[in-house]
Amino acid sequence: MDVELFNFILPTSCIALRPVKPRDRAKLLQVNGGNISNHNVQDLPALLRAGDVLVLNETRVLRASLQGIRPARRHGGGGDVSIGINLHKSISDHEWRAFVRPAKRLKNGDVIHISDQLNAIVFDKQAGGDIGLKFNLGGSKLEQEIEFVGNMPLPPYIAKQRDVDARDDLDYQTVFGVEKGSVAAPTAGLHFTPELFEKLNRAGVEVVRLILHVGAGTFLPVSHEDTDDHIMHSEWFSISEEAAKSINAAKSEGRRVIPVGTTALRALESSVACDGQLVAQSMDTEIFITPGYKWKIVDGLLTNFHLPKSTLFMLVCALVGRENMQKAYRHAIENNYRFYSYGDTSLLWKFLGDDNDCLEALET
Repeated sequence: MDVELFNFILPTSCIALRPVKPRDRAKLLQVNGGNISNHNVQDLPALLRAGDVLVLNETRVLRASLQGIRPARRHGGGGDVSIGINLHKSISDHEWRAFVRPAKRLKNGDVIHISDQLNAIVFDKQAGGDIGLKFNLGGSKLEQEIEFVGNMPLPPYIAKQRDVDARDDLDYQTVFGVEKGSVAAPTAGLHFTPELFEKLNRAGVEVVRLILHVGAGTFLPVSHEDTDDHIMHSEWFSISEEAAKSINAAKSEGRRVIPVGTTALRALESSVACDGQLVAQSMDTEIFITPGYKWKIVDGLLTNFHLPKSTLFMLVCALVGRENMQKAYRHAIENNYRFYSYGDTSLLWKFLGDDNDCLEALET
C-alpha cells in the first residue's frame, strides 16, 4: 500500500509542547463514520454507554533518555565523544537496545560511561543508530540508576523545540500507571484524572487494565514507499486472566470494548484465539494494522492525534476509514486541536463501511 495515502499537512503551530491543565480539560473529537462532533475529555462519560469497557495500559515511563561519554581511543586519534542514548527495548535484566547519536562514532566493543556507577558496552550495532548496550548493572539496580541519571524521553517533535524539565516528570506519566518499563507514554491515558474515573464509575463504565511497555519505535517514521516493506517494531505486553475474563464477558453480552490508546489496542488485537476469545498471556507483539484489517475485539478507540505517514495514523484509518480520518484531521487542524503526545484526543468508533481505496492488512 502506498504510504503517501496517509500523508497530510500539519502546521507546526498545532504541535502541543505542554499538556492542558487540568488533564481532563483537553478537547475530544468524536468520529463516527463521516460524523464529527466537538467535545472535551470531561464529556467522555456521557459519550459512552453503561456497560462499555475502557481498557487502560498501566505501564509507567522510565527516565530512558541518557547521556554518556565514549572515551578517546588509544589508537586512531580524536578525543572523548558525547553520546545521546534513547533506550527503546529491554532484552535482558542488564541489556537494552537503544537509539544513539552520533552512531557513526561508535563500534562494537566500545565502552560508554554514563555515570560513576553505570557504563555499557556496545554490541550488535545496526543501521539507523540502533545498538545493543550491555550494562555493568542489572535488574532493580540498573532501573534505579537509570531513574537517577536519566531524563524523561520526550518524543523528538517536542524535545527539538524545548528542553525536558521537572514538569515533564509528572506530565509524561498517567495517574494510573503501576509498572515501569516504557520509554514513551501511552498518551491517550494522560487525560485521565481521579475525578474522571469517578464520573465513569457513576455512568456504569467498566475499567479493565493490562500492560504494554511502549517502545521508542512508536515514533519511528515509515521510511519506505510501500507498507509491505516496513518492519514493525515489537513491544512486550501482558494480559491477565481477570482482564481476559472481563473482556470476553463483555463481548459475549454485546457490550463495547474501547481501548485507551493504540498500545492497549495492539495488545488486545494480538491476543485473540481462533474462536474469537481473548487469551491471557504475556508476549511480544509486532502487529501492524492497516486499512482492510479484520477487527477481532475492539469497537472504538480513545487516542491522541498522530504523525503523518505513521503506523499509528494507518491504524486509526483502518478503524475509521481513511477518508473519514483525513476529514477528521482536517477538521481538527481547522479548529485548533492540539496534536501529538501532549495534545488533545479523539474518540473513534469502528466504521463498518468500505474504504475501497485501501483494502489491505499486514499482520506480522
